[in-house]
Amino acid sequence: MNTVLVITDDEARRKVIEAQLLNHDLKLVAAGSLERGLAVVEEGHASLVLAVLPLAGTSAVGALRAIHARDPRLPVVVLTAAASTEEAIETTKAGAFDYLLLPLEERELLTAVGHGFEAGRLMRSPVSLDQESETWSGDALIGRSRPMQEIYKAIGRVAPTDSTVLIRGESGTGKELVARAIYQHSARAARPFVVVNCVAIPETLLESELFGYERGAFTGAVGARIGKVKQADGGTLFLDEIGDMPLAIQAKLLRLLEDRSIEPIGGRRPIAVDARIIAATNRDLEAAIDEGRFRKDLFYRLSVVPITLPPLRERLDDLPLLCDYFLRRLTTELGIRNPGLTPDAYRLLASHPWAGNVRELANAMEQSLIFSRGRQIDAEAVGALVLTPSRGRAAALAAGDEALRRWVHQSLAFGREGLLPAITEHVSERVIREVLAITAGNRVRAARLLGISRPTLLARIKKYGLE
Repeated sequence: MNTVLVITDDEARRKVIEAQLLNHDLKLVAAGSLERGLAVVEEGHASLVLAVLPLAGTSAVGALRAIHARDPRLPVVVLTAAASTEEAIETTKAGAFDYLLLPLEERELLTAVGHGFEAGRLMRSPVSLDQESETWSGDALIGRSRPMQEIYKAIGRVAPTDSTVLIRGESGTGKELVARAIYQHSARAARPFVVVNCVAIPETLLESELFGYERGAFTGAVGARIGKVKQADGGTLFLDEIGDMPLAIQAKLLRLLEDRSIEPIGGRRPIAVDARIIAATNRDLEAAIDEGRFRKDLFYRLSVVPITLPPLRERLDDLPLLCDYFLRRLTTELGIRNPGLTPDAYRLLASHPWAGNVRELANAMEQSLIFSRGRQIDAEAVGALVLTPSRGRAAALAAGDEALRRWVHQSLAFGREGLLPAITEHVSERVIREVLAITAGNRVRAARLLGISRPTLLARIKKYGLE
């Protein structure tokens, strides 16, 4: 029988976790301190550890290191009610199997425990071979929603490696912040972090900016120049807007990824370069490949570890945190008192499509703060400044059209058929789900807003499992 060791000095938390795990063919062992938990680990009586933070006298990373010093193959799931970006990244780097935010539903906890048991079994079984926060300041990744928790875990897992990373997401979702977080938590953090925006540099100059040139390579080349790639030697090269890189330069980048070398313009021999590559794009690269604008072989080389950032409209639970972060940062920068937002203002912000994502929200908060003149920011002020109906409709349509185009291309690439019924059902379910949420489950009002009869709505609710 698998044994779950629960390490916590919070009696109430322990009781809740034990109640959720009872009657599931598990043996539970509780430890009220890290020292007692380590004794259980040393005795070999644990299949998996649930470490509930905070633990008195130690940090999350300290607890993980102590556990893994005694059994490096023991899966440890970290549970916390006060998650922070830094802690999520650091604990994952330190070897946490998972990092979850309390409170958890029973199903979520059981899923994490089941996955941990399987990981432990695979690690222990030999393979036979036949021969955030109150201290937020400056730039930050903000969010405690599930999509953002997955991003933090991905950063923690990939940061200690030298693997190439492709960060994807709409404009304004924070791709550069993720690239910087990976760099800052990597073994290359003491070495250069060089950023190249592939769309900001004219095509005629991009090659020389990236790879440099030798003296006399072209008219005006009166001396040799080291390119950005070589500047990143030993460190990290971040290629932003990689989807806009010209095809000719894509070929040279492919050589860098394959051979770890470059050849400056006018050079006669390759130069070795040891740079970790992180790329980012808001483009549909699969569509660009189909249209001949992006190399398929480069795409596969770049997307060794893909990370896709969620748009703001898919993590609206983070909206209050983001608004508070931007207002507090802006009040310091602008010297204006933070008046806060009314509940109606939050509700209006949550109804906006946010085509510009977090960057658009930051601009909205700055405008609202400047024009509020110290008064609390209400829905009228927010709507008048940044949420005009025509702009909102246009943004929603643009975001929807792009998502639909991407879905169609991906479906065709996988040889799927019957696209129209599939997308019709998908959209129907999403619309009904959203309208039910808006009407707080009032089915009569929802049917009226949807323009369908109540029996039709009830049938759809049953069909989509929305009871």
